[in-house]
Amino acid sequence: MKPILPLLLALLLVPKVALAAGAPARPNIVLLFIDDMGYGDIGPFGSTKNRTPNLDRMAREGMKLTSFYAAPVCSVSRSQVMTGCYGVRVSIPGVFGPGNRNGINADEHTVAELLKDRGYATMCIGKWHLGDQPVFLPTRHGFDHYFGLPYSNDMDRKSSADGRSVVPLVRDERVIELLDGDAQDQLTERYTDEAVKFIRENQARPFFLYFPHTAVHVPIHPGHKFQGKSANGRYGDWIEEMDWSVGRVLDNLRELKLDANTLVMFSSDNGPWLVKGKDAGTAGPLRGGKGSTWEGGVRESTLAWWPGRIAPGSVSDAIAGNIDFLPTFVNVAGGTVPTDRKIDGKNLLPLLLGQTKESPHEARYYYRGYRLEAVRQGPWKLALGPQSEGMGIDGASLDAQASGVRLYNLDTEIGERTNVAARHPDVVQRLQSLADTMAAELGNGKPGPGVRPAGLVENPVMLYPSSEPGKKGAAKKAARKER
Repeated sequence: MKPILPLLLALLLVPKVALAAGAPARPNIVLLFIDDMGYGDIGPFGSTKNRTPNLDRMAREGMKLTSFYAAPVCSVSRSQVMTGCYGVRVSIPGVFGPGNRNGINADEHTVAELLKDRGYATMCIGKWHLGDQPVFLPTRHGFDHYFGLPYSNDMDRKSSADGRSVVPLVRDERVIELLDGDAQDQLTERYTDEAVKFIRENQARPFFLYFPHTAVHVPIHPGHKFQGKSANGRYGDWIEEMDWSVGRVLDNLRELKLDANTLVMFSSDNGPWLVKGKDAGTAGPLRGGKGSTWEGGVRESTLAWWPGRIAPGSVSDAIAGNIDFLPTFVNVAGGTVPTDRKIDGKNLLPLLLGQTKESPHEARYYYRGYRLEAVRQGPWKLALGPQSEGMGIDGASLDAQASGVRLYNLDTEIGERTNVAARHPDVVQRLQSLADTMAAELGNGKPGPGVRPAGLVENPVMLYPSSEPGKKGAAKKAARKER
């Protein structure tokens, strides 16, 4: 026994850093997030119009998540990604426009902050849309660097300098260019170059890349190399350029031999903006689109890829959503989610790694603005009142105008057309009870006691001098529609 004692003593004296050096590297994390893409817009989810070979390969090598949920509109969805909470919980029920006085609250823990605390290099590239005042920008919420548009590409305003309608391209916290429509054609390529540069510069340390594309939000701006190349007009051109971008990111991970140590997830912020016609995508078999709580408005085509960890060709229909990114990524990084405030997300790692097939959620709640419009548990979805078909579509369809509840079985009819409430009163009662409990916490029509405040700037200003900061009241109108 005596020879063991000196060895134990020596081990106790070894610096912790030296011991850690032999431990497995913390996995890198990449989140590819698309804007306004429909459930049926990519090959793995049934598209025959748009060629998506890189996403097809990603699905073959990884997992398809077929019941993965976002929110009806942009800012809400992005708040859910960052905070792990339903948008209403953090008082982000609608859309932020340029110079808005509200944004993400500095008191909220973001996924970037939590990963940065674990030693990760962090970068956001693309559309932020959680406030454009300096205190709301990505660099104030856990990102080392930012490159992109702070809001949607249709929120252009006339520049006081030359009268052009432009959107600001921001690096970190400084506007570096004002982009008109033609300049937006270069966005996807420029974003992708930045993403590749970030990966290469940080290949020796763990990194988190949040890549929320401007594509495929209207106005549609595919790059020159892709214009006129698809069989689905300019919308298909931009989908195919977005797929090319995904391929460049994955190919660089493979080339640098980082693929086995990198979790990559791909999803969208909401469904297709149906009223935009040929400039909109398709929800495939799902009903509704952007701005609605029908499945087509909030169920997103989602992929997870981690060679050697996630089984190739696997499929999960378990209920999950973008509120789960924060706890999942923190667990991947070996961290712990803070418990000083409630979050709604759950750790999906056991699901992704095939250790379970069950959803970690008791139920899924469908908020549109501050109104709770539906709840899902298993195959059952209970609609609590009238539902719009989508943003810009007036009123509800005839079968969705009734003030009473409607019950759908999504396993037998994914398109939500047949109300089976009369046949299953027990299911109605159970889901109504879940809805009542959530409404008592987060509210239904107005904020409940579980809602925390958004960030606030008393005297907000535009990021660049503009002669029409309140152009057409577009942002206010959009926000009202979603409340």
